Amino acid sequence: LLKRSFDIVGSLSGLVLLSPLFLMVALLVKLSDNGPIFYGHKRIGRGGRIFSCLKFRTMVPDGERVLAAYLAANPEANAEWIATRKLKNDPRVTRVGAVLRKLSLDELPQILNILQGDMSLVGPRPVVRDELEIYGSAAVYYLKSRPGLTGLWQVSGRNDVSYDTRVAFDRHYVENWSLFEDIRIIFKTVPAVWMSRGSY
Repeated sequence: LLKRSFDIVGSLSGLVLLSPLFLMVALLVKLSDNGPIFYGHKRIGRGGRIFSCLKFRTMVPDGERVLAAYLAANPEANAEWIATRKLKNDPRVTRVGAVLRKLSLDELPQILNILQGDMSLVGPRPVVRDELEIYGSAAVYYLKSRPGLTGLWQVSGRNDVSYDTRVAFDRHYVENWSLFEDIRIIFKTVPAVWMSRGSY
């Protein structure tokens, strides 16, 4: 109850304060290629519930086809994808999208997910089914909490750390949750985003 109250107050405040930035980013995305502004991708929430995790669209509309062709033609990129589920040079990302990702602005719409109760301000980052399988026995910890807009992984190297390390961060967070820790992570998120640490 305490965490949920903190989420509601924090996300409402963030929505009000960041609304001008929200509108500016939406306009940039729309003008870049006249495609959709938002992208909703299915993620696993607390208790295994599937929800649509919102982002400003940063990829070309036919991203899955582009990714499949790129991985098939690039063994090194395919190995990187298997290990981290990320690509430093992702062919799907648009020019505007690359900037938004660098500054983590693509994730602003997740404030709406928090208000809806699908996410929390702080928690494990939302994952898809095949990613959750990588968690192994630690998946139970992920499923105990709402996925977060930010978390230990975000402020501890992000994409520069291995997926196993990310899983360890998530387990540690859930096992040792406190409101003070949430506040500490939020304050550490600001410089991490400003320095674009591990973001791509």
